[in-house]
Amino acid sequence: MTAPWVKQAISEIQSDFQRSADTHLIRFQLPAFPDIFFYLKDESTHPSGSLKHRLARSLFLYGLCNGWIKQGTPIIEASSGSTAVSEAYFARLLGLPFIAVMPECTAKRKIEQITFYGGRCHFVGHSAMIYHEAKALARELSGHYMDQFTYAERATDWRGNNNIAESIFRQMAREPCAEPDYIVMSAGTGGTSATLGRYIRYQGHDTRLVVVDPENSVFSDYFHHRDASLTAALASRIEGIGRPRVEPSFIADVIDEMIQVPDAASIATLYWLEPILGRRVGASTGTNMWGALQLANRMRAEGRQGSIVTLLCDGGERYQDTYYRPEWVHEHIGDLAPWSEILETL
Repeated sequence: MTAPWVKQAISEIQSDFQRSADTHLIRFQLPAFPDIFFYLKDESTHPSGSLKHRLARSLFLYGLCNGWIKQGTPIIEASSGSTAVSEAYFARLLGLPFIAVMPECTAKRKIEQITFYGGRCHFVGHSAMIYHEAKALARELSGHYMDQFTYAERATDWRGNNNIAESIFRQMAREPCAEPDYIVMSAGTGGTSATLGRYIRYQGHDTRLVVVDPENSVFSDYFHHRDASLTAALASRIEGIGRPRVEPSFIADVIDEMIQVPDAASIATLYWLEPILGRRVGASTGTNMWGALQLANRMRAEGRQGSIVTLLCDGGERYQDTYYRPEWVHEHIGDLAPWSEILETL
């Protein structure tokens, strides 16, 4: 029998979903690619401001339905920021205490948003330390460790239930090139790429899933060599994507291709996108769009027309102290000029 509080908690999450509209699919074209339509799925419009809102909702429902989350259960998560913001949102909705274990270098704005939703931040020196520390806190507080890196790919119903893949293909149905040639996605947990890849196969689409990976991440090497023991000494400088270890939710076999993206190219693309969209976006969107442009170059060289879909993961307001501050970029990312020149040739 379902406990009354759990039943009410699930109903509260479902009600929140009903109050939220689907995210927009932004279409634009570039003069250099007259036969190609570009689309950005704008996940920044979720109530908690990012793609991770979908994941957080699914993780809470998964924990509630598995009997792991009960009334008063402290929620602990290991996160580089955006997932923690979204989970703090849902924890407040259910009246549960929330602690985010995150690297000290996490963007200040994300920390402020977690505390705004009533969450608490627990900092560690390196991103590889977040797993152990989160597990230890959960044991100490008799709480539930959400463990997005393990459960992301299984908490979301990839067959339907308004997942992001179903939403993309539904919104593309009346577009000039309705079936995308490519969907481009970066990986943090790997949960979204797993959902996209599985759904594409389940529905029999010919769309190819291309995953882009930043520096200091093991996902691309794992995709090519399948060595699950791979680790990286440094943390990714593109918040929210790239990992120092192969995460359990990263499913390589549903991915058609991976492209490694230099961090400076990601940030240069972030700046390049601003006048096109009339707004600022996060660095992972720069990574996604750089990958989309490489594929557009390929399509143009082959004389193909079609469409490419990628994700606008979150807004740039979270990164005013980092990616949008020239001093920080110079110190942590380096010279953007060579990459900006490549973009200008487009």
